[in-house]
Amino acid sequence: MRSGMPRSIVKLPAEVREPYEVFVNGVPQREGVDFQAKGRTLMFERELRKDRISKRRWLLGAWGVGTYKQDDSIDVRYEAADGSPRVAEALEIESA
Repeated sequence: MRSGMPRSIVKLPAEVREPYEVFVNGVPQREGVDFQAKGRTLMFERELRKDRISKRRWLLGAWGVGTYKQDDSIDVRYEAADGSPRVAEALEIESA
């Protein structure tokens, strides 16, 4: 990874096991191209953010006034121990 660039990390929940598929805003991501997996952590070479909606912005939205900011969603599709398909949705994003 290049230093000096904004990076983001996502920690996988304990129940997620390989093989798994990673999605950012519903778009499939490729390991080694879009992210690197280091143990139970996914590292992205770009800044990903979750939008935190304040009471003021919520109130403006309730009145129909749009206040849009970057709001990325990281989802991981995997197979549970019993073989059933699962999705870990809206995982937390941290700055690296």
